[in-house]
Amino acid sequence: MVTAPHPTTPRDDRPTHVADLLRLLTRDPGRPRLTWYGDDGERVELSGAVLENWVNKTTNLLVEEFDAGPGTQVVLDLPVHWRTVVWALAAWRVGTTVVLTPADDDATPGDGTTRPDVVVTTRPDRWAGTRAELVAVALPALARRFDGDLPARAIDAASAVMTYGDQVGWAPEPDPTLDALVGVGTEHLGHAALVPEADGAPPRRLLVDGRLGLATSLHELLAAYRANGSVVLLSAAAAAAFDDDAPRRARMTENERVDATAR
Repeated sequence: MVTAPHPTTPRDDRPTHVADLLRLLTRDPGRPRLTWYGDDGERVELSGAVLENWVNKTTNLLVEEFDAGPGTQVVLDLPVHWRTVVWALAAWRVGTTVVLTPADDDATPGDGTTRPDVVVTTRPDRWAGTRAELVAVALPALARRFDGDLPARAIDAASAVMTYGDQVGWAPEPDPTLDALVGVGTEHLGHAALVPEADGAPPRRLLVDGRLGLATSLHELLAAYRANGSVVLLSAAAAAAFDDDAPRRARMTENERVDATAR
């Protein structure tokens, strides 16, 4: 299959596109690029090769199942989580607009505030009856299926993602003039500005506290990856638990070789 073109990496080798980021992260394929500390002590580590594999599979699902591309609105009704990172990178890889929603938002979906094409969510019942295509996400690392009832036609991400190819087939090219990220905690951010400029000395291993919010967490992650770095991502609950146990936090940062913390 033919892979769609995308903006080439500049001569100074600074990535400007998610596909560029993924190529950068897989130059050293075994190096840890995303380490997740979740609720109840869950730890998940993704190397560059494994992260790329997850993103590729998810990209293929978005394109083949939903014809996603520039102009498509993809709502991420998800918390800060390693799976959310995968879905965001895949959605940006094909040029869609990622829309974030507050975790405690009780507004009726489809009430005019947003009209999504695809909703990726841990609570599909909340979006039942809307015009959007639904993808139900189970967060636990070893989940084989979504634990709950699915609305009609909803896709179970736990089983569906793994059926797609490890390499991206055809994928549309992002339009730099369109929005890449909108919603809570962020102003509209275009695809042209999605991968941020490096600010100061780049860290090799950045600690990101999920209490900063999803928009900020994603921004920090993209900046770290642009600088060829790596991220340790904490859920809000995990971050609070580390705050309550200073020796444990010190051991974690030493073991993970953290050299900077997102603020």
